[in-house]
Order: sequence, then C-alpha cells, then structure tokens
Amino acid sequence: MDYDAMFTAQLDTLRQDGNYRIFAELERRCGAFPRARSCDEAAPDEVTVWCSNDYLGMGQHPVVREAMKEAIDRCGAGAGGTRNISGTNHQHVQLEGELADLHGKEAALLFTSGYVSNWAALSTLGSRLPDAVILSDALNHASMIEGIRHSRARKVIWRHNDPEDLDRKLAALPANAPRIVAFESVYSMDGDICPMQEIVEVAEKHGAMTYLDEVHAVGLYGPRGGGISEREGLADRITLIEGTLGKAYGCMGGYVTGSAPLCDFIRSFASGFIFTTALPPAVAAGARASIRHLKQSDTERLRQRRQVARLRAALDARGIPHMDNPSHIIPVMIKDPVKCRMLADILMNDWGIYVQPINFPTVPKGTERLRFTPSPLHEDADIDHLVEALSVLWKQCAIAHAVA
Repeated sequence: MDYDAMFTAQLDTLRQDGNYRIFAELERRCGAFPRARSCDEAAPDEVTVWCSNDYLGMGQHPVVREAMKEAIDRCGAGAGGTRNISGTNHQHVQLEGELADLHGKEAALLFTSGYVSNWAALSTLGSRLPDAVILSDALNHASMIEGIRHSRARKVIWRHNDPEDLDRKLAALPANAPRIVAFESVYSMDGDICPMQEIVEVAEKHGAMTYLDEVHAVGLYGPRGGGISEREGLADRITLIEGTLGKAYGCMGGYVTGSAPLCDFIRSFASGFIFTTALPPAVAAGARASIRHLKQSDTERLRQRRQVARLRAALDARGIPHMDNPSHIIPVMIKDPVKCRMLADILMNDWGIYVQPINFPTVPKGTERLRFTPSPLHEDADIDHLVEALSVLWKQCAIAHAVA
C-alpha cells in the first residue's frame, strides 16, 4: 500500500478547500513585542504580530524573564521526570499555591498545557465517577470534547450559552447520577462571554458539579486576574476552575483548581498527569512571577482594554465587519476560506502584519475569519496601520462592508 499517497490525497483536499495550514516562521524579539523577525523571504524582515495569545505581552515582561533566568541558574533546565518520579520541584508546589489563591480554592494541580489539563481532568472525572453524565456547551473547546469522549461517560450537549436549555437537559437526567456541567467563560473564536451566574444557578438547582474553562480570561478579567468568575463574584460557587499559563501569563502550562479532595483525585487517577514529564522549574517560576505581578497590577489590563476599544472604533469607522462581543477578541469576518488565506498572505507580505486565518475545522464553514487580539503593547500607530491595510484590501478583494 502507498501510504504516502493516502496522506497526500487528503492534504490536497485540504489545500483545494482553502483549509491547509501554513505556519509563519517568526522569531520573537525580546522586549520588542508585538514586533517579530520574519524568516519568510516573501515577508518584510520585521512584522507586527496581531494574533498572539500572549494577550498582555507578559512573555516579554522583565519580572517574568528575571524569575526564569534566576530559576534556571539555580535549578537547571528540566524537571527531572514526571511529578511521581523525581519531577516535583519546589517551584511547582509554589505555583500551585499561587493558583489556588488566585481562584480562592483549597488546591491546584499543574499540567503541561491547557489542552492536557482539560483532557485529563474531564476524562478522569467522567470515567471514575460511576454513571456520570457530562453536559457540554455546544461550542466547548476541542480539548474538552476530547476529554469527554475519552471518558466514555454519557454526554449531553446543551445549546451554546443557553441556561434554559441546560435546565431542561438536567431535569431529564436521573437525580442520583453525578452530573458535570462543562462550559467556558470567554469563547476564543467568537469572543462571547457566558451568562455565568445563570449557568451556575441552574447547576446548583440540580445538584450538578460545575467545570469552568477560564483559559481566555485568566489574567485579563477580575481585580486580580482571576477571570470572569472572579469579576462576577462566582468563583466560590464553581466546583472546578481550569486555566492556562500560556496566554495572558505569557508562559506555558495548564492547571485545575478546586477542593483538596478534587485535585488529589485528579492527581491520583489522571493518566495525562501521572505519565507526563513535569514543567521545567524555570517555566513554573516565570508563571508564578507573572501571576503575582498581575494580581497587583491593573496597568496592563487597562491599557489592553483601551487598545481593544480603539481598534473596534476604527473598524466601525471604516465599515469593516467584526463580531460585536464584550471581550478582548476581535474576529473580522471573511466567510470564505480562500479569501481568508489570501488576505492573511497579503497583510503579511505587503503590509508587515501577521494574522493567522481561522478556517474549518476551528470554526464552521462559512464563518472563516481573521482574529485580532490587541495587546497593551500595540501602539496607536499600529492600529492605524492595520485598519488602513484592511480598508485597502476590502476594496481590492470586493468584500462586503458592514451596514451602518
């Protein structure tokens, strides 16, 4: 059998549909975010990154860099193994304490990424709780979907951000079955925010556990960066809060927080925790420094909100359609995969603007988009340059303008 031919045939289909992913090869310049050096011969030597999930530029912050350098000089590079086999370092324990405090929980547990924390926690809860049913928001992230699938627990999907549908679905389930309501605070592609209080109240009414993914909210919302649950004063009513260290905190890793028995349960049974090499101590130290900084500094959050509002207003003034949402994520709708890829290439090569096209299967077909994430380190001139480029391309490519 010609396996390579099979691989190639499916890759060719991706290309024909406009959904083949091409990675931009960049080199982040320390202290110069959002600037980056492009290694692509067709692009300018320096480009401005507009789609980073390093939402606050903390990956470049001196406090974070110094903490990582000090830790690597003291501890070396790797963790030494899994957490079970020589891999639990003092920095991991300190970081878990910092995370538990961030969300007002008894305990926290670190993972190597937010994807792994969702996959491992949900698969463990669903598989180890007898007769468990997981009620999943229809637009939950792939990591949550994979964790639920791997658990082999019964899954019930409720309409996106619809507490009334959740109520009906919970009412139809056996009252004596463990029920886990899994949802997100900020949804990464549309940028919408869940009606958290209503969801929590419905879950409490039925005695269900709540599982909240805050990965696109931690660091960004709440007086200390505890996410939407902190902003709304609901963290204490949510059973498990999951988050990431790889977005607003500018480092790497994922985590879950909750009661001491809950975190110990996941620690003891989750294969995605037990059999994975631990985060390097320097990464844990950098993440802890980032969390500590953002617990007491609102400067980065306020500046980011200003730049988000400024970009939205500038897009509106030019009639460029973008999804109206209350978050920091600005999806500019293209609704065609080929045009989406083409626009991204022109922005990169002709304007020095890097934004990755978002196509199927990340978003449904017909909703392709460019997803912009302004940071506190984007200058007003960067916003003006971006909007001018989009305005020119909108006319050249005959894309419909927003209706005033």
